[in-house]
Amino acid sequence: PSARLGHNVKVGPNSVIGPDVVLGPDCVVGTSVLIEGRTTIGRNNRFFHGAAIGCEPQDKKFGGETTYLEIGDNNDFRECCTVHLATGEGDMTRVGDNNLLMAYVHIAHNCHIHDNTIIANAVNLAGHVEVGNNATIGGLTPVHQIVRIGAFAFIGGASRLSQDVPPFIKVAGSPVEVRGINSIGLKRNGFSDEDLKILKKAYRILYRSGLNVSQAVDRIASECQLTRHTEALMAFIRRSDRGIVR
Repeated sequence: PSARLGHNVKVGPNSVIGPDVVLGPDCVVGTSVLIEGRTTIGRNNRFFHGAAIGCEPQDKKFGGETTYLEIGDNNDFRECCTVHLATGEGDMTRVGDNNLLMAYVHIAHNCHIHDNTIIANAVNLAGHVEVGNNATIGGLTPVHQIVRIGAFAFIGGASRLSQDVPPFIKVAGSPVEVRGINSIGLKRNGFSDEDLKILKKAYRILYRSGLNVSQAVDRIASECQLTRHTEALMAFIRRSDRGIVR
């Protein structure tokens, strides 16, 4: 009775919405869906059959502390998706706007999914993973905890990620291999030919020059035109705790 449902929400048969859930307007909850925990959901989200949202994290450190899940607008959670609360008093798992999470995707505790991502079937994100805007992750890909995937990155299906993937880069395989700039994805998102030319030069310095990572970043800074994209690339690499895929 204490769950709060917005205007024009539709809830299918056998679904359960917990007492601390706030569900925004125009959401559609399918059949046999569970939404629980301290979960706040924006507008126009769709939850398909068997999704389990806001459940307790699969983390032995979790001790029942007060944690949260926040979901934005216009997301699709396909069949049997699981998205968990955070671990750590007051912490939050976040899913942004306009994301497609296909069947059996798992989003673990303290993950942050930004906007406009596509996460394909049976992708498993361990705790504290961050996925940047417009990234695409192919199906059956496991992602190690604390890994960051940059904006506009493309991960081929059945890859295994244990290190950060810089923005704009395409990777695939197990063990993962770098396959170049995500040219098709960038063009589809309005990147100009000049943008691609600059990023390809930065890519060659980073991955084909024989330099170590810090040397390559210094050379990108001195030899490439400093656009918002090259600045984002360098900032991402400098913040990497686990190191980037090589």
